[in-house]
Amino acid sequence: MKVPMLDLNAQYEPMKDKVLQAMTEVFDSKRFVNGPQVKELEEKLAEYCHCKHAIGVASGTDALLISLMAFGIGEGDEVITTPFTFFATAGSIFRVGAKPVFVDIDLKTYNIDPERIEEKITDRTRAIIPVHLFGQCVEMDKINEIAQKYNLYVIEDAAQAIGSEYKGRRAGSLGDVGCFSFFPSKNLGCCGDGGLVTTNNDELAEKIKILRQHGSKPKYYHKIIGGNFRLDTMQAAVLLQKFPYLEEWHKGRQKNAEYYNEHLKDVVVTPFVESYNIMIYNQYTIRTPMRDELQNKLNDANIGNAIYYPVPLHLQECFAYLGYKEGDLPESEKAAQEVVSIPIYPELTDEQKDYVIQIIGDNLS
Repeated sequence: MKVPMLDLNAQYEPMKDKVLQAMTEVFDSKRFVNGPQVKELEEKLAEYCHCKHAIGVASGTDALLISLMAFGIGEGDEVITTPFTFFATAGSIFRVGAKPVFVDIDLKTYNIDPERIEEKITDRTRAIIPVHLFGQCVEMDKINEIAQKYNLYVIEDAAQAIGSEYKGRRAGSLGDVGCFSFFPSKNLGCCGDGGLVTTNNDELAEKIKILRQHGSKPKYYHKIIGGNFRLDTMQAAVLLQKFPYLEEWHKGRQKNAEYYNEHLKDVVVTPFVESYNIMIYNQYTIRTPMRDELQNKLNDANIGNAIYYPVPLHLQECFAYLGYKEGDLPESEKAAQEVVSIPIYPELTDEQKDYVIQIIGDNLS
């Protein structure tokens, strides 16, 4: 049996005709940039994320970058974030000229540990970027409390967390801005790159809209310097067809996670979810000191898997100039050596799940 890490064919087939029709309509209209589908998607996702505004951008990375630009964060500034995340989080901080400051993670959730943040704040700190890793929200009340105390911006990296909830509030509505990715592997993915910024701040939303079009308003008149951060109409059209299925897909992933939890809880460390959170399982990540041996067995059994993330950001070669060394952020470093993610997509069959459970159990029991 083969179990891919993600089977986009299984997702695509039921809606194939609708997606192709939507793409054809874009071609027929020739509104490839700033077409009406972009605005429609923004309106629907603003409502879904419990926000006043949603601004489509070209990628999740651009969502982070344009948010930092909108706050005027740049040379000499510091931004606190987690080292246990995708590169774009810290890469965007560097690209605006600011300095990433890494804070270690919580042992159970793998999210940034709010209790460790305050000690890293200096007079140059301008913002905190918490990452809702794997589809579970960070402990946001504490982070917002710290941000208010020190007059800092909070930029949610919700790239993996669309639809996840913290104490009844949706990801993207918990900070000053929320940043989402529509990379094809996400719970809501397009057919290329795409992203979104959410906010409840009217002035900030207007500034981000201007920044995404080279800082121009009206066209060819530039008061500020922006970039080309626009979401393609084609991607918006595809996302509009997929969006109605999103809650159903979340439930499928949650059901699969419950099944895994039941059968793997005595074999590996299964995902921990805070009682007040709703997790959407962008990844289902297990943990064992025998990770490398297990990954080899999964590969031999044709079971898709991935390590998110094998090298924490503070130990990446490109960030050596920051001066971190091995042992500085021990929880992140240990997690990087012990975690592996297994297939969780909603179209998994019972036979596939049982096969995954069998292989893991046979090799770790």
